[in-house]
Amino acid sequence: MTDTYDASHITVLEGLRPVRERPAMYIGSTEARGLHHLVYEVVDNSVDEALAGFCDLIRVVINRDGSVTVEDNGRGIPVDMMPQYGKSALEIVLTVLHAGGKFDKNTYQVSGGLHGVGVSVVNALAGWLDATVFRDGNIYTMQFRQGQVAKPLTCRPETEHEMRARYEERYGTRPGQHIDPIRLQGTRITFQPDRSIFETVEFDYDVLDHRLRELAYLNSGLTIALQDDRTGDAVTYCFEGGIKEFVAHIGEGKEKLHDDVISFQKRDAESMVEVDVALQYNDSYAETIYTYVNSVNTREGGTHLEGFRSAITRAINNAARRNNLLKSNDAQVRGEDVREGLASVISTRVAEPQFEGQTKMRLGNSNVRGIVDSLVYSSLTEYFEEHPKTLQVIVDKAMTAARAREAARNARELARRKSTLETTGLPGKLADCQERDPAKSELYIVEGDSAGGSAKQGRDRKFQAILPLRGKILNVEKASEHRILKNAEIQALISAIGTGVGDSFDAERARYHRIILMTDADVDGAHIRTLLLTFFYRYMPALVENGYIYIAQPPLYRVAKGKQERYAYREEEMQEIAAGFGEKGVTIQRYKGLGEMNAGQLWGTTMDPKNRVLKQVRIEDAIYANDIFEKLMGENVDARRDFIRRHAKEVNNLDI
Repeated sequence: MTDTYDASHITVLEGLRPVRERPAMYIGSTEARGLHHLVYEVVDNSVDEALAGFCDLIRVVINRDGSVTVEDNGRGIPVDMMPQYGKSALEIVLTVLHAGGKFDKNTYQVSGGLHGVGVSVVNALAGWLDATVFRDGNIYTMQFRQGQVAKPLTCRPETEHEMRARYEERYGTRPGQHIDPIRLQGTRITFQPDRSIFETVEFDYDVLDHRLRELAYLNSGLTIALQDDRTGDAVTYCFEGGIKEFVAHIGEGKEKLHDDVISFQKRDAESMVEVDVALQYNDSYAETIYTYVNSVNTREGGTHLEGFRSAITRAINNAARRNNLLKSNDAQVRGEDVREGLASVISTRVAEPQFEGQTKMRLGNSNVRGIVDSLVYSSLTEYFEEHPKTLQVIVDKAMTAARAREAARNARELARRKSTLETTGLPGKLADCQERDPAKSELYIVEGDSAGGSAKQGRDRKFQAILPLRGKILNVEKASEHRILKNAEIQALISAIGTGVGDSFDAERARYHRIILMTDADVDGAHIRTLLLTFFYRYMPALVENGYIYIAQPPLYRVAKGKQERYAYREEEMQEIAAGFGEKGVTIQRYKGLGEMNAGQLWGTTMDPKNRVLKQVRIEDAIYANDIFEKLMGENVDARRDFIRRHAKEVNNLDI
């Protein structure tokens, strides 16, 4: 390190180098989430063409070599020269940040690609990328390697044979005598993620499937096809009903409180903000609301969600009062009451959306809140006037939720009063740690007293706390909040973690920033782990989003010979270790439960930060996560059976 600091120490990263140096700034991470984000960026460009009315077909193919192809029948990226740069528009779009047609409101009135960095970022993070544009009966091609031009732009006429083959590939039918060249325009992008940047380059069919189905719901009439050449899996989506069908899908497996999906589309004349809303109530206890801006999933909500929540609460309360469904001495139902059992999708189109960050998870436009509030309130008010029976059902549901909320509040207060340690509010069976800094503290949630005893003896008391649970906690997917809060094991969890639940929940009060689920490696252990994950996902989702929840990975086998011993986490690993020890004198112990390990073994394999393996629980896709929890823990037995049949071959170490 030098003592001098002058202009020679300033580095300017030109072109796409900033993206390759700091990829997480542009795609969120270099893990699986960021990998799939590359596909979304390319697909979003095609969706923008659909929003502008120039595209009705998008095809996504996972190729055998692991690359991905995205093709649309839009207008095709412009290929003519840009005199001020001396390069084609195609090259500029693919190699220059903040370049594209999204800044010109005559080209795209609304778009998800606000920043103009999407496809250029994909190019920067690709080992190679091939771009093909079909325009005016010609085929334009260009190739890139790690964001740099590998082969310059070329152009040749497309033969009639090629046009007919491509028509059949796109539309699944043979063309007639006349082929419309306009219908055969479009863009095809094929890329392979750079292995030197990403931790994994294996695309997950299911993850892409969920996102593409979501886009098809949001853009009624748009056909989106996904094909996996590695496995032969393929699916095509086109939903003429749009988000009404989306809401019906969200509510599958639940009992609907009213038959029709309430839906409306409105536009604010002054701002040109469009609001598309669909909603339906079911008998569940959770609210399921998904929000979008220009087809971009705003997972963290924003001003459009705030406007919707305000409007639906006000509309239901006012309509109930007008129709004498609430007596004067009844308490006004609150927002959380009217949203219990609500499945809804809010899709807005905004000319100049202000997203927070390139990953676009939260909308920040302040004017959108009032616009959505006004449009949703007026539409719901009109609907309730015409459908009084539906209003009655919704109000009854909200009043039941309000009473349950009051019962849950009383249960929380009772739990506090009954606390065995009133000064701290901590459960008596918690073996707490000495550390008081949450960032340095860990809580092991352990199945059973036997394993809990070993964990307490083997832990490092300075920073590791142990909370043993007795049996299985309640399945919160099938129970009301006040019943959940009466469960002794859940009360212990809430008290130990310190965040509270419901209105009193505050992630900042979490006493541990590592909450580790440590259960047996058998069916019962997996069930208990799933029950705990369901509780955290439904009642403490911020802890999952903050990355506080982990799953411990205890070994399945102990392989010993003489004084030598090694541990294996998979059967294949055990066989490999045993073979390395030789056949004679080798002892193999299969751990059916944590209680079979003594304190030293549990510490050395599962709790020692130097040796242990932890899996961090994350929510990569809220819709996908919600579907999984509902299938696994909800009332729909058929959906759970289908899920098990499809994924049965993926299960390792099943011990029945």
